[in-house]
Amino acid sequence: MTNRVTKAVLPVAGFGTRFLPATKSVPKEIMPLVDRPLVQYAIDEARAAGITEFIFVTSRGKSALEDYFDSAPELEKALHDGKKHHLIEALKQTDMDSGAVAYIRQQERRGLGHAVWCARRLIGDEPFAVILPDDVIDADKPCLQQMVEAYAEHGGNMVAAMEVEHSRVSSYGILDVKSESGASMKVQGMVEKPQPEDAPSDLAVIGRYILSPQILRNLDTMDSGAGGEIQLTDAIAAEIEKNDNVYAYRFQGRRFDCGSKSGYLQATVAFGMARDDLRPEFVEFLRSYLENDAPKPAIRAV
Repeated sequence: MTNRVTKAVLPVAGFGTRFLPATKSVPKEIMPLVDRPLVQYAIDEARAAGITEFIFVTSRGKSALEDYFDSAPELEKALHDGKKHHLIEALKQTDMDSGAVAYIRQQERRGLGHAVWCARRLIGDEPFAVILPDDVIDADKPCLQQMVEAYAEHGGNMVAAMEVEHSRVSSYGILDVKSESGASMKVQGMVEKPQPEDAPSDLAVIGRYILSPQILRNLDTMDSGAGGEIQLTDAIAAEIEKNDNVYAYRFQGRRFDCGSKSGYLQATVAFGMARDDLRPEFVEFLRSYLENDAPKPAIRAV
């Protein structure tokens, strides 16, 4: 019987340089997707999967992220006095139980593996999830919940996986799988950001993981890998060699790469269109915009 997964690590220490100048003062993780910040989608997904403890690996300049999960009594009072009860209900999504959230500083940006390793003392000797808020996954059953259910059957280590265009494999950790059992696949190899001609497949690791504490011990001795960073992929690959207990899970749902401007815009359109209160006006705007040959706005990007 596998242990329940109740802890999640959310690495959020990056500069968010692809969204400058916006991210000069606003952490990328709290940039809004319609009316919720990216990190709220990750938290909601984790809660649906049974996560009760959240460990944020942060860096200097992320205080706005911490404030987002803090109480806001003055705002709540103003909403109450204004009888805006529906907005008070919306704020409850941001509530965190006392002690449920911890913040760890990553003093040096040395890669995803290093960020996860920074949380080792709070993880202890338990299985844990890793969620990258940049990857927003729209699914009827939340992606991490799908994975937790599969993990209960397999144990070991599990990564979320999806097919990507062959020309883009150099942007991902790529999997070599040897057997499939439904949506779950036994992994026999992982390569971080290979050139297309060297990639074992087009099956890429996406930003959801369920990992054993042994991964942290692997990271203790891990050398720098691709890009001169300590790669989480390398620590997981070591478990394939040692224990043959790594699985890929082909999740049901649509993933948006909100770490890129294009992916963020696509997600905004998709999530906006899914809202009954926004869809009619939004559809009319898009139709009119496209019928008029999508005139460019007067404001130009720098």
